[in-house]
Amino acid sequence: MIHHSSWKTPQNFLIIISIVVPIAFSSWMALLNNFVVERANFDGSDIGLLQSVREIPGFLAFTAVFVLVFIREQKFILLALGALTLGTAITGFFPSLFGLLCTTLLMSTGFHYLETLKQSLSLQWLSKDEAPEMLGKFISIGALASLFTYGALWVCLEVFSLDYQWVYLIFGGVGFTLVVWMALVFPQFQTEVQQNKKLVLRKRYWLYYALTFMSGARRQIFTVFAGFLMVERFGYTAADITLLFLINYLFNFLFAKKIGRYIGKVGERKALMFEYVGLIGVFVGYALVQSAQWAAALYVIDHLFFALALAIKTYLQKIADPADMASTAGVSFTINHIAAVFIPVSFGFIWLVSPAAVFYIGAIMAGVSLILSLNIPAKPEEGNEVRILFWN
Repeated sequence: MIHHSSWKTPQNFLIIISIVVPIAFSSWMALLNNFVVERANFDGSDIGLLQSVREIPGFLAFTAVFVLVFIREQKFILLALGALTLGTAITGFFPSLFGLLCTTLLMSTGFHYLETLKQSLSLQWLSKDEAPEMLGKFISIGALASLFTYGALWVCLEVFSLDYQWVYLIFGGVGFTLVVWMALVFPQFQTEVQQNKKLVLRKRYWLYYALTFMSGARRQIFTVFAGFLMVERFGYTAADITLLFLINYLFNFLFAKKIGRYIGKVGERKALMFEYVGLIGVFVGYALVQSAQWAAALYVIDHLFFALALAIKTYLQKIADPADMASTAGVSFTINHIAAVFIPVSFGFIWLVSPAAVFYIGAIMAGVSLILSLNIPAKPEEGNEVRILFWN
């Protein structure tokens, strides 16, 4: 644990990042489905292509470890945050398939490098005992920032009737200003363990890799198609989607820190088993839903379950060599996005034939994750990474 006497601590640095990211990324995501339908005339295959392109930087996240040869993680994360906020700011000025592919690639490159580095620095700067609750706290703070962001989005759209390009510019610009401020006021923090500057793939991390892969595949169903279902099938407006996100992040603000504490208490295996059983029910619900209200309820429940996924990160922290955190974070984000590169575009074509089939496949993915989670030990640590059999 690293201690500093002033407010300029590593923990507060991570907290402010947790605030900036929702301002930029959440506003981009909340407006996206309506923006592409109303301004760029997207169909299911177009949104699938866009989302696949959005995930390419995630697939290439392993390259972060090579960049760290030339720049420290803390400076790198600020550059990534700058790319995220700038990409968001200019999105509204390019309402075409090609324009959105370009701005999305810039925004997504910043976002995925940022998330890779944030995981690495969090697992380096936080102790194993405090990590579950602190990671939950970061989610909670990010949720609060999202609440303010979505509230402000709703006011911009409904009260002032601002065009999409100005809404994107305002929120991206605010985020970029905060990045500049962080770069000026925070000192360079030291880490206790020198990080490996090469790719690290270890056999004993195989279960972490498998859980990460399935999490990435499953998340695409929610991120790409659950929101698109709301707009295309049930006619939700941009303001409606914003209100739905407000509810999501209110739940995260209220419960994310408690979820982190719950994971610390019951362990990663039980927490992830609970998540995956719940997600199976949610995805089947998406496939069968006929009511806009029930669809919204499923969307909120779905979002809340994903907060439990931080148990995968704390599982890694318990089993991994501390020097592997930066490299493994990059590798894990690449693994997380292998499926993310091809699922949106391929499932976009499945969507054109049967939207329900997309969600049934998501339920199968959650079932595979449930089986994998049974192999997490009750007390994971170095040398006790997996249960060889389903008992210890």
